Amino acid sequence: MRNFSLLFLFLTMFLSAPQARADIEVRHNGSSWAVIEDDGDVRINGSSAGTIEEDGDVRKNGSYVGVVESDGDIRKNGSYYAVIETDGDLRINGSYKGVIESDGDIRISGSSWGTARGVHCYDDVRKVAALLIFFCDDF
Repeated sequence: MRNFSLLFLFLTMFLSAPQARADIEVRHNGSSWAVIEDDGDVRINGSSAGTIEEDGDVRKNGSYVGVVESDGDIRKNGSYYAVIETDGDLRINGSYKGVIESDGDIRISGSSWGTARGVHCYDDVRKVAALLIFFCDDF
């Protein structure tokens, strides 16, 4: 009975503990290209490139460049630019550009572009969209 009580206590503590946030790694052409660290720092090819803040603000080399709003609207320098929909579809200036799939696959116009590891929810998809829009010339 005592062992069962200890096991129950351990499981209760484990299941009720807050889940640790994890880095999101984005791979392109088979190689690691970028990492969004759990604190929002962005590293491209290992070098610091900017931040994606919890509120969606994006800074590149220290300067504000835009925002990914909670509803998925993406604004560059204050002007509407794109939207990342809840299903992962990415539309730029109203036209379909690609998708960030639930398994992390990233596609441009139907073709594989790369993968995002560590994507677990819509907020993670928003961060990957911010990375692509603000730090990648392909988007």
